[in-house]
Amino acid sequence: MKHRFIAKRYWKDQATAMGQSDVMAKCFDDVINLSLGDPDIVTPQIIIDKSYEDARSGHTKYTDFRGDPELRKEICNYYKEEFEMDVADEEVFVTASASLGMYLALEAVLDDGDEVILQSPHFTPYPQQVELARGIPIELDTFENEDFQINPARLRACITERTKAIVINSPNNPTGSCLTRDTMAQIAAIAEEYDLVVISDEIYTAYSYQHPFVPFASLPGMAERTITLNSFSKDYVMTGWRVGNIIAAPHIIKVIQQINENVVFTAPSISQRAAIHALRCRKEIQPQLVATFRERMCYAAERINRVPGMHVIQPPKGSFYLFINIRDTRMTSQEAAERILQECHVLMLPGNAFGSCGEGYLRIACTVEIPVLKEAFDRIEKSECFSNSEIERRNNE
Repeated sequence: MKHRFIAKRYWKDQATAMGQSDVMAKCFDDVINLSLGDPDIVTPQIIIDKSYEDARSGHTKYTDFRGDPELRKEICNYYKEEFEMDVADEEVFVTASASLGMYLALEAVLDDGDEVILQSPHFTPYPQQVELARGIPIELDTFENEDFQINPARLRACITERTKAIVINSPNNPTGSCLTRDTMAQIAAIAEEYDLVVISDEIYTAYSYQHPFVPFASLPGMAERTITLNSFSKDYVMTGWRVGNIIAAPHIIKVIQQINENVVFTAPSISQRAAIHALRCRKEIQPQLVATFRERMCYAAERINRVPGMHVIQPPKGSFYLFINIRDTRMTSQEAAERILQECHVLMLPGNAFGSCGEGYLRIACTVEIPVLKEAFDRIEKSECFSNSEIERRNNE
């Protein structure tokens, strides 16, 4: 918005598709909202109850600046138990969400004009988060016919003398892809060769359906140059609690702490207590969550591949998102999303919101129950815009 009281860097409208989705969801009374990764599942009762007890017992004050010591200990224990990784206490910082964690990480490592390579399609806020830290975002395209893996040659082609970091995200939002061990090893070799920082967004750790999750920092030589972002939002359906953490070298953590003291001071104490109990109870909580989202993903993928002009990689690899290829329809991502909303009252996000190489795709979040997904695709199958005759007409134009 252009106004003399607004900083000029914000005069250009920078609203994201995610930010606009709330307004779009209110267009019709019966909209089925598949746009945001906010599950319909309430935080497990055991987490709520135990954090409530902690609140009543006095855990309502500021915590240690790096986070509740008990939570930091549980995070270290988690990495040791799950991945045989030795994470030291001084390498852990608790944040008020992984989104804030990304900003803190970028602010800590970037000088003005430094370039940051973004695995694309990417989480929509990444480019603006880089720019907030006075960096320059550089998109590294990945493609469906390559299983959305990072191509080493294209990665090298993006590197300049100003490149400081690369952001990777696996399991990935929006594509649902998971980087293979071979791909990660090649990224690691390039990062070492060019002395790059790797910021690894790992907030969908639990939802790696085909292969066990591998933290990027666990690769040989990568711990010292990797900043790992975690969140409790997805793995424990705690989106509203706004709590996550960063794993990085102590000198990076120290700077992140200094920045955070001037932003939010500390993450919410009660949310941190909830995170402690989430980690302690994860073997009780997560199996059902993973099974539920896997079932929804598989159902949605099967329905998508029955719709003319739509297809998606099957079986799903990870996260709870599906990236739907609609190129056969000859519609743009924006056109398809708008027609589905207007004709079917189903809200999806256009793929180009996740980077230029997302054009020709739509993203859905399988965050609703299967009966709701069924209704959504029943409506789409009846829609004229995805009929064989309409697709044929467009192809003949």
